Amino acid sequence: MMTNVTFLNPGFFWLLLLLPLLVGWQIWQRNQHTATLKMSSLQGFQTKGSFLAKLKPLLFVFRLIALSLMIVAMARPRTVDISSQTKTTRGIDIVMSIDVSGSMLARDLKPNRLYALKDVAADFVNARPNDRIGLVLYAAEAYTKTPVTSDKSVILNALKNVEYDRVLQDGTGIGMGLSTAINRLKDSKAKSKIIILMTDGVNNAGFIEPETASDIAKEFGIKVYTIGIGTNGMADFPYAIDNDGKFLFRMMKVEIDEQLMKSIAAKTGGKYFRATSNKSLETIYKEINKLETTEIEELKFYDYNEKFRPIALAALLLLFLEMVLRKTIFRSFI
Repeated sequence: MMTNVTFLNPGFFWLLLLLPLLVGWQIWQRNQHTATLKMSSLQGFQTKGSFLAKLKPLLFVFRLIALSLMIVAMARPRTVDISSQTKTTRGIDIVMSIDVSGSMLARDLKPNRLYALKDVAADFVNARPNDRIGLVLYAAEAYTKTPVTSDKSVILNALKNVEYDRVLQDGTGIGMGLSTAINRLKDSKAKSKIIILMTDGVNNAGFIEPETASDIAKEFGIKVYTIGIGTNGMADFPYAIDNDGKFLFRMMKVEIDEQLMKSIAAKTGGKYFRATSNKSLETIYKEINKLETTEIEELKFYDYNEKFRPIALAALLLLFLEMVLRKTIFRSFI
């Protein structure tokens, strides 16, 4: 009948230990006040049991039950309905700056670097429900695919549609990708501003030097995590397109300017990672997710429903019934 019941004053249950003492006291008192007559034989006497005399012990039972109910009522039974509300107290704004140059189609990650990155980045977005995230794409040039937003469906759809489409001039403008991401965050009021800068090559395009962009990031208090994508040694790179519009591949040396990526990360307080496989890329994003945590405030609301009133009322009714019976029907009994 009563589920999820708690007690405000459970210490009162110790009083239940007194009830066996009351029972013993009642038995002793009854023996003391009961008159006895010793006879050698009852032969010749007609005996007839009194129905009321058999019922009189019920008065004491009523009193015991009433006392038990009073103790339970004093323990204050109640049910509680707990509702909670969470809010982000110190959010993080994150921009992912993704290299979409032709080399991102290299097949050292499966099915290629770009698609592997898209899958892992989508998991990262889903793991950050309380933060705002934006998306920047760059090759020789850069543009904002999605401004910083808390709408995760917008970011996930944008990631899904990221392709090597030759819209941007081919090349790797790391400074362009970084400066465009900085522009998305420089006016942010978030407690923490993060850029995840990903590339698979060396800076060979754009009119903004990566070192200059990293200085600007530091000035605006923006932390940059850098990721170099590509295996060590040789990889299967696209080098041309045939008459059917399909890419032709050949083995070429993987070149990533790790020194530059480490410098950008160190200058802004971030960290450099190297992703040589799908698994290592997934691990990198999980580590960044752990490094940048968002403080969440949880508010709990307690709605108490007191249950002691009907129990106390039942105890009073039993005591009243016992008193009435003792003063009326059982009045003639000792």
